Amino acid sequence: MKILTGNSNRPLAEAIAAKLALPLVKANIRRFSDNEIFVEILENVRGEDVFVIQSTSYPANDHLMELLITIDALRRASARRITAVMPYYGYARQDRKTAGRTPISAKLVANLITHAGAHRVLTLDLHAEQIQGFFDIPVDNLYAGPVFSKEIKETLANRSLTVVSPDTGGVVRARAIAKRVDADLAIIDKRRERAGVSEVMNVIGDVKDRDCILMDDIVDSAGTLCNAAVALMDQGAKSVCAYATHGVLSGGAVARVAASPIEKMVITDSIMPTEAVRISPNVRPLSVAPLMAEAMKRISDETSVSSLFN
Repeated sequence: MKILTGNSNRPLAEAIAAKLALPLVKANIRRFSDNEIFVEILENVRGEDVFVIQSTSYPANDHLMELLITIDALRRASARRITAVMPYYGYARQDRKTAGRTPISAKLVANLITHAGAHRVLTLDLHAEQIQGFFDIPVDNLYAGPVFSKEIKETLANRSLTVVSPDTGGVVRARAIAKRVDADLAIIDKRRERAGVSEVMNVIGDVKDRDCILMDDIVDSAGTLCNAAVALMDQGAKSVCAYATHGVLSGGAVARVAASPIEKMVITDSIMPTEAVRISPNVRPLSVAPLMAEAMKRISDETSVSSLFN
């Protein structure tokens, strides 16, 4: 078993390697003067089980190309099996046609990874679980739920908790967390007029005098979560916290969270935290390195991955 990383999230890759007590494979990933990407593997990988850790986060196109070129280099170096470990799967929000003459980019990315030579994919909290069906190779989709539920039990014990889904699409995720932490469930009925802009319409469920936990998979502009927090406080909620797996947090998202009623926002390190996140008083990253490391070990040992969540 060998572990290789691109440039998207080296701290996470180093943490995973440390958990597995393995060194990272030495590789040269650089750019020519025109930004063309070049990858050279500096160790023998012939016949090896190689895991390539690379989130396709900002800049998504550069990191995706790094992943594809690295997979191709490993395939041509005769690696026995190549697993693309993608803590954050970019383009996942484009998983269906939302209007006429629009792409399904999540499927296109799946095709690119498969044809580059990956034998399987390991990812975390896909935006839509049906994306697994876009691949013709095995996909292991991990869940951040156990990591979040442990943190909730440690920090929010003895509170009257209600887990809230910020939209109808996240109800399954919120229900799973609510069951783990023995909390009630509520739903935000949201209408999105256009991409990146959301309007909270209604709160379904009783949140009066409750400590609410907003649960989402991706937080980008943070507009949805901030609007939802305002709606919950207007309905009499005692406090609002937010948990999101992938902290994209583009533009002024961190400042928007700081100015909102959200007491704290917890994200994972599936995307390398920006400087704004690192200095923020109310945005805190949790490491998924132990979870990813255990899943990679089980894949290499050919043992069950799904039993991680039983």
